[in-house]
Amino acid sequence: MSARRALAAFAVGSVALALLAACASSGDADASATPDASAPAAPAGAEHSGELTIFAAASLGGVFDELATRFETLHPSLDVLPVTYDGSSVLATQLIEGAPADVFASADEPNLDRVADEGLVAGEPELFATNVLEIAVQPGNPLGIEGLDDLADGSAPPVVVVCAAEVPCGRAAATLLADAGVELSPASEEQNVSAVLTKVRTGEADAGLVYVTDVRAADGDVEGIAIAGADAATNRYPIAALTGAANPEAAAAFVEFVRSPEGAEVLAEFGFGAP
Repeated sequence: MSARRALAAFAVGSVALALLAACASSGDADASATPDASAPAAPAGAEHSGELTIFAAASLGGVFDELATRFETLHPSLDVLPVTYDGSSVLATQLIEGAPADVFASADEPNLDRVADEGLVAGEPELFATNVLEIAVQPGNPLGIEGLDDLADGSAPPVVVVCAAEVPCGRAAATLLADAGVELSPASEEQNVSAVLTKVRTGEADAGLVYVTDVRAADGDVEGIAIAGADAATNRYPIAALTGAANPEAAAAFVEFVRSPEGAEVLAEFGFGAP
């Protein structure tokens, strides 16, 4: 090989090595700039800490436990205290009398309006779910109850329990019974729907008027009988953060979470309808 050809070959080889080095360097830069797909994504939104106190209607037991657990998972530094469940009218009275809470979820609008009228609600209440009543009976429906008429039928009617009139489930029951022209003499009037369900589950009552979600949550311990025209007394559930909230930012975020697509999915899994 001539000296000229050897020099040319050396120059070509040097250029090729330089190009390879440049490509390798570029590849390293691209790799470092590409996110690691296996790394967990940062949580969206602000991180909340401290404690969160929630008052919720008795019929929300179970579903709000699930929502609270999921909300805590999104905010590991936040401690959602055990949810306080009771009749909406009972909870509203407690809040008006000064009970501390960050969030109130009611089974009807009138009871949340009572709290709002006292200046205790931050912003406007937001609807997040609906519910209707069913007749809860013993498994297998041994008395053959088919509708509201059967609750007051015959000389020996079944033992029936309902919610008190001031409680949302009691107000809905009164509407449906009036629409059906049924005069009922209940064995007891309970302060929340969970107490009605318990009396049917334990055999203290033959039947009770509860929400479809309660029958579903009973997991076979009771059977549900659909009520014709039940949607005439549909309960609409509002939720609001409270002005006296010790943790107002977390309260507002929880309200938003309940009304989010994930919250709606959880509510539907428990049998609640859309607002």
